[in-house]
Amino acid sequence: MMEHLFADFPEALHNTRTLAERLQFTLKDLGYQFPDFPLPPGESKDSYLRMLTERGARERYRPYHEKACRQIEHELRIIEKLGLAGYFLVVWDIAEFCRRQGILSQGRGSAANSAVCYSLGITAVDPVGMELLFERFLSEERGEWPDIDIDLPSGDQRERAIQYVYERYGKHGAAMTANVITYRGRSSVREMGKVLGFPEEIVGRLAACMSPFEYKSDFDKLHHQAKQAGLPVEHNRVEHLMRLVLEIQNLPRHLGQHSGGLVISNGALDSVVPLENARMPGRVVVQWDKEDCADLGIIKVDLLGLGMMAALEDSVRLLRGRGVPIDLAHLPANDPKTYAMIQQADTMGVFQIESRAQMATLPRLKPRNFYDLVVEVAIIRPGPIVGKMVHPYLNRRLGREPVTYPHPKVEPVLRRTLGVPLFQEQLLRIAMDAANFTGGEAEELRRAMGFKRSVERMEAIETKLRQGLRANGIQGEAEEGIVRAITSFALYGFPESHAASFALLVYASAYLKAHYAAAFLAALLNCQPMGFYAPATLVKDFQRRDVRVLPVCVKSSAVLCTLPDDNTVRLGLRYVVGLRADAAQAIQQERFSNGQFRSLQDFTRRTRLRKDELDTLAEMGALNALDDTLHRREALWQVAKFGRPAGPLLEQDDDTPDGTPIGAAPLEAMSPIERVEADYRNSGLTVGRHPLAYLREQLATNGVLRATDLRGVQHGKRVQVAGVVIVRQRPSTAKGIVFISLEDETGVANIIVWPDLFEQNRLLFTAHPFLRIEGLVQQQDNVIHVKAERLWPLDGPRHAPESHDFH
Repeated sequence: MMEHLFADFPEALHNTRTLAERLQFTLKDLGYQFPDFPLPPGESKDSYLRMLTERGARERYRPYHEKACRQIEHELRIIEKLGLAGYFLVVWDIAEFCRRQGILSQGRGSAANSAVCYSLGITAVDPVGMELLFERFLSEERGEWPDIDIDLPSGDQRERAIQYVYERYGKHGAAMTANVITYRGRSSVREMGKVLGFPEEIVGRLAACMSPFEYKSDFDKLHHQAKQAGLPVEHNRVEHLMRLVLEIQNLPRHLGQHSGGLVISNGALDSVVPLENARMPGRVVVQWDKEDCADLGIIKVDLLGLGMMAALEDSVRLLRGRGVPIDLAHLPANDPKTYAMIQQADTMGVFQIESRAQMATLPRLKPRNFYDLVVEVAIIRPGPIVGKMVHPYLNRRLGREPVTYPHPKVEPVLRRTLGVPLFQEQLLRIAMDAANFTGGEAEELRRAMGFKRSVERMEAIETKLRQGLRANGIQGEAEEGIVRAITSFALYGFPESHAASFALLVYASAYLKAHYAAAFLAALLNCQPMGFYAPATLVKDFQRRDVRVLPVCVKSSAVLCTLPDDNTVRLGLRYVVGLRADAAQAIQQERFSNGQFRSLQDFTRRTRLRKDELDTLAEMGALNALDDTLHRREALWQVAKFGRPAGPLLEQDDDTPDGTPIGAAPLEAMSPIERVEADYRNSGLTVGRHPLAYLREQLATNGVLRATDLRGVQHGKRVQVAGVVIVRQRPSTAKGIVFISLEDETGVANIIVWPDLFEQNRLLFTAHPFLRIEGLVQQQDNVIHVKAERLWPLDGPRHAPESHDFH
């Protein structure tokens, strides 16, 4: 074919072949170079890393004991042999910048297995004391670059760290990695519907029916959803739409920016990989995703934004503002009040242990020390659940079944978890201790579990595992038990090092809730969106703990939530829906610079807000403090007048000498339930009574119990409960069971909905904000659920708090 095309120029083919033979380029060598860390005179990378590590170890380990010394020497030897000292210095430099700038940071993931990382201040967990496995992080056999993740406070603090890296390594020396965004259910429907010319209303209706659940049943299939949306599924165009929607599932749609992956190079990164400017000023993005970068040997560091880190940092700021000097690095260990709160599952707002599933486990596990928190973080995960490890561990902890081990040789590894493997590191350690695997071989075993396309690879490693076990005299039932545990669990197991890093944040956040609830609530509200629950739910939970929460007020509120006293939170202007950020800042600054607002007219004249912003502030009561006689509808009436400026010629300082407006509104004040609706509509929450409190008299007449009443109800008794839905979940591990949490004025009632009842009432369960449910009480180990049998919609306010749904 080519000879025919180039018949008049045959030497072109010859020259092309000659050139191709001369070219040496392969994807194995893109010319990428990791940056050279600037060193003090007379130091090599290895010697400087050793000096920093030794210095840090003597600060971390007091005394610097022999076991820690041996482990650090072992790690440094491997790091030097693999030539990775420069990488550790680069990451240390970022962590050191955060320390100098007062930015809370903490390494996590497999890096927490390293005593060198701990000594350098990159991680906060002592891997020697916790007997963590370094080879899970780095080994000679693997010959790979380590992967270190650093958690930073989300928002401005994290951006400062990212910008430091850009400044340190130059505009073309660093870039964020990309994410490949693929087509999912709803985006597929919207795009294909648009392509085929379907009306927007029909496409929107079908997209709304697409299930966002983790668990999928036949009712979640596209054909059924199209029927629910009212589409004629037999029609040719509808069939064509459904076919296209299914065909493009998981295909690339566009590139996004990775949450924290930052590639660093020795300059000229644009000569290695295509770059583009990000939408955010000062950021550059690699046009490859993190997996492509890793495959081609391009090294990244993950600087991840974590909302709880920001909340902890803000809690410290608020407390120090009230003269409470608190140091998160030196909180009292094993605080009784903190652990008592955790054991009672009073953990709404606490990092990682606030979900419904975690709260259902806490009263049974009853954490009493830090390692119990490590277990709690790890146990409610797909691995232990799928591997059926949760109930055996809890039963052994409660003394309901004996602690046993597959073989005496693995007892030291499994002793802390009562003979039940919960962590990846335990299974790797079993392979090393019981089957003579090296650290690298053990990690290769873990990786093989995830390499689903290579049956031969897995069979070869399992053969080696069995040979090692038999060489140590482990055969028969013990051999089968160990092999089964490793092969069924290693892929899904949670890393112990990761759980330990998270457990530090669990304890810090729980301690703050137990001892400084108001400051912690203010910080949580300032750092939204984050966590499991909406601000409306958090406010009600902390109010039940006797924290006083004051509404938004233009005379008292700053942009962020503040602490008027040690037990009071004043909502910030950021909670006014539709109020521009610069307008909120202007209100705060105007009050600070020119004094308190004297009247409504004075406020409108000095702030120059838009009419819709004034209406919102009036309707939510934020203007009431400007006049003792002002109520919400009165404020709306006056705003309608002042919102239309008269112009400089006719403008007056005040309507009357004392600054009060002329002409009272002929409108009645809002009723309590109208105020609640206005609160939800304009700020997403209310600091007044819970909506269910206004319905309680009627509900009690019909025999509906309060959430707190369930504690005194016997197991198996039929009851009715009601509330606003704050959580809807359908986890993949629960085989179609749906879990719903209903909040009323006294607390939260947890509901279990079996698949058949859910399918019969799908739209009611998924769309209605207020529900009344009848079912049987299930009580076990101080954990209470209601197994739903019937339900009804409940008439509540037209606006309801946001719920956490299906994710």
